[in-house]
Amino acid sequence: MRTRTALTSTALLAAGMLLIAGCSSGGDNGSNGEGGGEAAAGEQKVFFLLPNTTTTRFENRDAPAFIEAMKEYAPNATVTVDNAEGDPTKQQQQVEDAVTRGADVIVFVSADANLAAGSLAVAAQAEVPVVLYEHDAVGGPAEAHVLFDALAVGQAQGERAAELIEGMAGDGLKVARIKGSPGEYGTNQYQKGQDEFLEPLIASGKIEVVCEQNITNWDPVAGQAFIEDCLAQNDNALDLIISMNDGLAGGAIAALTTQGLDGQVVVTGGQDANLNAVQYIVQGKQDNTVYKNLTDQARAAAQVVASILSGGGVPSEMVNGVVDNDFAEIPAVFLPVENVTIDNVGDVVEDGVWTWEEICQGAETVPVCADNLG
Repeated sequence: MRTRTALTSTALLAAGMLLIAGCSSGGDNGSNGEGGGEAAAGEQKVFFLLPNTTTTRFENRDAPAFIEAMKEYAPNATVTVDNAEGDPTKQQQQVEDAVTRGADVIVFVSADANLAAGSLAVAAQAEVPVVLYEHDAVGGPAEAHVLFDALAVGQAQGERAAELIEGMAGDGLKVARIKGSPGEYGTNQYQKGQDEFLEPLIASGKIEVVCEQNITNWDPVAGQAFIEDCLAQNDNALDLIISMNDGLAGGAIAALTTQGLDGQVVVTGGQDANLNAVQYIVQGKQDNTVYKNLTDQARAAAQVVASILSGGGVPSEMVNGVVDNDFAEIPAVFLPVENVTIDNVGDVVEDGVWTWEEICQGAETVPVCADNLG
């Protein structure tokens, strides 16, 4: 049975029905980071600014879902998608370009939360509303922040890790922690949530954290290098690797694979339910991922943007918290999360994220795949 927290999809859809305006993706708009065509006279312009290409969900899943949702909620608007490729300076230039091109709303996924103030200031000076999406952005104004409950994500990761640890024999189990980009609201909340469950195990001596590191821009290649170094420092004797997202978990698995340890050292604590991660779960290489329904997030953001475009501001019925970004308490639309393991991996199929054929490619004989294919 699913356990989810915060605002439900039903509530989001109900809120969306109250909106008046709504978007069509013009020209080449899409998740390719190339941007889109110019809007026709009188059309409203929305710019969806992505942070990087290393976290693949933003280009592959969020951007297309947002464009589709905007067609429903704001059919007379155009959406332009640009990707900062991990460069906050480039992202500020993209904000400046959006302002120059007459942006009516900017949906902003920060490339670096701690270097986002300049971008927010540019938009504020031009009186262009900004809706923050997933990543936090420190030091400037925004109309709203649409994100998954980051603390709940960390708690789900920590609870699952604790379950696994408590099932392992002995004390002094060697654990590596691979963390997200330093200083981000999400990273800090994930750690806070994980620590609720891990700190008692550290204090009791059940586990020893032998390696831990934040990975700038959530870069899986850097994550792989970190785990390779950790394995070398510990003569390959790791018991558990706790990751903060699927990309970093994939980097950890790549490091383990080079040593013939994939499937032997437990990798837990992913998030995003990327296809590779779900495949790794059925293959026994990754224990879990925190599933976030990205379609729900994109639709929520589109509802907020459409309401702003129509002059209605942020729908009060969608706001269920705040995020303090060191400039103001930004009204937050927190979305629910779900921990997915081999036991409930079918939930991502039920929600239409992936098919059994995609998930089970190369693992057709695994029991959960054999039971659901054909």
